[in-house]
Amino acid sequence: MNQATDPATFAAGLRRVDAGALDIGYVDAGPPRGPVVVLLHGWPYDIHSFAEVVPLLTAAGRRVLVPFLRGHGATRFRSADTVRNGQPAALAHDTVAFLDALGVDTATLAGFDWGARTADVVAALLPERCTGLVSVSGYLIASQASGRVPLAPAAELSWWYQFYFATDRGRDGYAGHRRDFARLIWRTASPRWAFDEATFARSAAALDNPDHVDVVIHNYRWRLGLATGEPRYDEWEARLADGPDIGVPTITLEGDANGAPHLDPSSYATRFTGRYQHRTVGGGVGHNLPQEAPRQFADAVLQVGD
Repeated sequence: MNQATDPATFAAGLRRVDAGALDIGYVDAGPPRGPVVVLLHGWPYDIHSFAEVVPLLTAAGRRVLVPFLRGHGATRFRSADTVRNGQPAALAHDTVAFLDALGVDTATLAGFDWGARTADVVAALLPERCTGLVSVSGYLIASQASGRVPLAPAAELSWWYQFYFATDRGRDGYAGHRRDFARLIWRTASPRWAFDEATFARSAAALDNPDHVDVVIHNYRWRLGLATGEPRYDEWEARLADGPDIGVPTITLEGDANGAPHLDPSSYATRFTGRYQHRTVGGGVGHNLPQEAPRQFADAVLQVGD
């Protein structure tokens, strides 16, 4: 299925597949037998972050899969009894289950924010499934132990919402004002991105998912050690706590105007032990790099997969 370049029609013809704990809604574009690319969005964003990236990749012969993450958009839990878990290992398991359900053995993984963290985990723990990695803001693998380490005050300030979500008031506030909250994050994370209301509304609709608040709150509380994970992910989390290197071919990207918390690229360069390159994208590009600089993001995906 070829997708139009018009973001307003990008999600037309959305497909669904049962994959592990989830019924995943996803876009499938490009030649069915082309090399596979999986694009993973962040929070509070959705698959429309890649609306202008996808046609650039399909024109180059790639089959592009763009799933809604758990708690977003058309993706649903298959059982009411499943824990609405947002821990990183759970999202990485979702990605592997998604590939398995579609019969995809290997793929280039690319993402930002939660999506980059998820792609990093799969690339580190299951490199045989990952032919290449594009990760905005670099190496994002962390553990509950590292999340409990205090940062400098200025750095802590940038994570204000993490502490807000640790409270019942924060959970209720997010549940009641999720669109206003998302708009604030978009503006602070990408201070020079002049997105219009139609662009925001297309993605904000994904936050109406019935499990969205539970998944988001659990994610941030888990990071601070205020919520427990599921035992079935313990083995992966133990491996991730050691900070495993990533050996697959990788390009990391960073916008020159990213207002979200992020590390200097020099701090994580050595974590990528295979063919590696870092690129800083100029011109006032913020946190939602694929939507703000789709050509540069697509170029990285094509080059890392060659």
